[in-house]
Amino acid sequence: MFISKWILIPALLIFLGLATWTGLLVAGRNPLPFPDNGSRIFAARSPEAKAALVELLAQHGVNERFKADSGGVLRSIMWDGTIINYSTPDIIAKLGDASGCIGLVSDDPKADAEKAAAFLKAKGFSAEVVYEIEPGLPIVFVLTDALSGSVLNFRPHIMNMPTPE
Repeated sequence: MFISKWILIPALLIFLGLATWTGLLVAGRNPLPFPDNGSRIFAARSPEAKAALVELLAQHGVNERFKADSGGVLRSIMWDGTIINYSTPDIIAKLGDASGCIGLVSDDPKADAEKAAAFLKAKGFSAEVVYEIEPGLPIVFVLTDALSGSVLNFRPHIMNMPTPE
């Protein structure tokens, strides 16, 4: 049976591409921005502490994917979606001294943050929506006593986030 090399080569390349992508997925290193399941954000006490935590996580297989620093926040985004931040004291003060965060992906961060605040208030918790913590980034925060030392944030899909300045 004869198979043309013009069919065999593209089929082989597609197979190798899919096999590579599958291997990366299994290793927890999806090269694509999909799916974006949000993030879990942990705060370091200093830039040096952030660097040490990122290095420690790498020793345990949770490697840094990229950095997304912005005004007042040094941010390392890991391959598993975990984020290690160092935020300046004025940023933390704007968040009611909360240092950790649960980041949720949203098509409309403002509306979803308002709905979350209303939901938490209906359940008997305090909830305040805070905008413009990091100017230029469309991230909306919900400060609530339902969390201890943490906040919620709502942001667009990673593909719709602007490049931090």
